[in-house]
Amino acid sequence: MPANVETMMYVREKPWHGLGTMVEEAPVSADALRLAGLDWTVRQEPVFDGEGRIIRGYRANVRDSDGSVLGIVGERYRVVQNVDAFSFTDGLIGGSVRYETAGSLREGRQIWLLAKMPERMVAGDEVEPYLCFTNSHDGSGGIKVCMTPIRVVCNNTLNLALGSARRIWTLRHTENVHDRLDEARSCLFRANEYMTGLAEYAERAARLRMMDEDIRDILNELFPVTEKSTEREKANAERCKTEFMVCYYAPDIEKFRGTAWGVINAASDLVTHSMPHRNTRNYAANNWGRIMDGHAIMDKTVALCMGR
Repeated sequence: MPANVETMMYVREKPWHGLGTMVEEAPVSADALRLAGLDWTVRQEPVFDGEGRIIRGYRANVRDSDGSVLGIVGERYRVVQNVDAFSFTDGLIGGSVRYETAGSLREGRQIWLLAKMPERMVAGDEVEPYLCFTNSHDGSGGIKVCMTPIRVVCNNTLNLALGSARRIWTLRHTENVHDRLDEARSCLFRANEYMTGLAEYAERAARLRMMDEDIRDILNELFPVTEKSTEREKANAERCKTEFMVCYYAPDIEKFRGTAWGVINAASDLVTHSMPHRNTRNYAANNWGRIMDGHAIMDKTVALCMGR
């Protein structure tokens, strides 16, 4: 199945793979759980060897809706049910949470939720903050919660690592997992704090002037060429620099041109929308994962701009 999507729901705009159930209005958690095909639970069963003997120290995570084995995990692994994931996200944001998309990947081994928060103003622009929750049922990874702000005018992500507020929070499936979820809800992750920190950061960046030579130096750092670079590597570097400048001179960045915030937004446009040099089958899904975690080009651009 394209993009490894098993089931999902989405609001209005069809995703790149064209799969899932479309809804006109973002639903609350109870409806999103059903529409996304996530209204199932996971139970743990013993694992047996070829002679019918129990293999100690391991459990099978089994989906109750169809009996499929999602993964073999250690005995200390604790399941976080899909309904608990929605409950956790509801508790983090508060109020009547609406979900833009949710679903399962790799035949139910991984699930995700994307909840939309109230719009905020960042450097004079409307920004839509989203809270993303991912969880695996096969033991391949833990729980991850992250903020993904989207600049409305250009649909660019603004995933900046801030020293003042946390954007990503992770948790392993250890025996105290549910206690840790409560801990995260109460003190470790505060979505509104991140958005406040982002707004303050953007204001500072919008006041920091960037000359043409500064941008040239940044591009040389982002896309370096050495004496050992092949002709193809040199051509790719020049192409990336050209694409960056096309983004930098886009109309939506005009009011920030000549500032660090304009350069950062150009980098965001580049990694959010520009096509890869090799457009592989899973590029869109993989790039979304990189943007969620923090894209290397974005991180380096921010460091180069704000370190000057």
